[in-house]
Amino acid sequence: MNDITQKGASGLEAASASRRPRVVMKFGGTSVANLERISHVARMALESQQAGNEVLLVVSAMSGETNRLLALAHQVLPVPDTRELDVIAATGEQVSAALAALSIHQHGGQGRSFLGHQVRILTDDAFTKARIHSIEHEALLEALAQGVIPVVAGFQGVDAQNNITTLGRGGSDTTAVALAAALGADACEIYTDVDGVFTADPNTCPAARQIESLGYEEMLELAALGAKVLQPRSVELAMRYKVPLHVLSTFSGRPGTWVLDKKKGMESRRVTGLACERRQTQVQLVAAENRPELLGDVLELLAELGVSGDMVSHSVPPHEPERASVTFCMPSGELARAQPRLEQLGTEVKARQLLIEGSLAKVSLVGIGIRSDPQVCAMAVRALGREGIVPVAVTASELRVSCLVHERQADRAMNLLHEAFELGQELAELPREQRAAVAAVR
Repeated sequence: MNDITQKGASGLEAASASRRPRVVMKFGGTSVANLERISHVARMALESQQAGNEVLLVVSAMSGETNRLLALAHQVLPVPDTRELDVIAATGEQVSAALAALSIHQHGGQGRSFLGHQVRILTDDAFTKARIHSIEHEALLEALAQGVIPVVAGFQGVDAQNNITTLGRGGSDTTAVALAAALGADACEIYTDVDGVFTADPNTCPAARQIESLGYEEMLELAALGAKVLQPRSVELAMRYKVPLHVLSTFSGRPGTWVLDKKKGMESRRVTGLACERRQTQVQLVAAENRPELLGDVLELLAELGVSGDMVSHSVPPHEPERASVTFCMPSGELARAQPRLEQLGTEVKARQLLIEGSLAKVSLVGIGIRSDPQVCAMAVRALGREGIVPVAVTASELRVSCLVHERQADRAMNLLHEAFELGQELAELPREQRAAVAAVR
């Protein structure tokens, strides 16, 4: 991504000159699922404006609408043209933006909808997964100066040829953070149907505890490893431009979780939280010709296919140094597209086998403290082993430890690790129904 703060730098000057706090409020699909909820969002925006803020809204499509639109396209063609998919998918946010603007008017304010091409959120031409290059936001600044609440359709932009593009699933998060960076906003508030970021998915770990604040690095790892609260690219942007993120519930009014620039010396826990990616497949290219470019060939192929490979290892058996094996895991949903090319590569490098094992899950511990504590990996493996869970593979880095387990063991593994690293609330602190749920998973 180019430096999105360069275009329309007057926005940054205006922000500092006006001294009024500028806030971007993003609302997800469940928050705008129907007219009643859109009305609630409009009232929240007006309350923030009346409190003295300059407010800009970013909205997703109404809950389930993007899936409905894409399903229509697939009914016409099994493999639709991606340019036309983006044209179809972008209409969901267009409806939400217009309805939210109308609702602001209904409640006595001024709202105005803006689509990606009207703001001119300029992207590359990678349809269905475009990346933002720049934002020409002068129209938004004019609206803010007039006391208007701009309502920007999330998830969409436009390429150099004026084609509509979309930013990938969860792309409205990225729209919101990019606008906050470009406009010099004081905060980007991400409203959803959960109270904030938790130590684990509460649906899997009943004792999960809400995190008051965490650093960009930790949040980026959690998001990339399966936590669904924020799109990873939005966290990456926030980290680059130091945009404070505040993850809140649209419905509960609770304090939420701040994602901030936290220095290394401020960590208090070895492990901040857990994430889980289900439907993983492990691929092994076994006993191929050991040549310097082997690993590079595999990684280049994955990049060419747009496959997010992880837990990559390269091994050479001592008794057969002329042979090498490459192992990695990938989302199972990408296997059908990748397998023919992997088989072709296996033939080219004279691999003896291409082994594929599905129905796996990647359970990951994340925390800044992992950098300075080599015992985390050993503790994780021991905690699982005591209960008969032997990971298929384990990898560790400065910020995370990931264990690949059989998918049927994923929930149990999450709860074991959550308890082993004392991430949750005390049993006595939990409501009665949660205590029963904790007892059941233990």
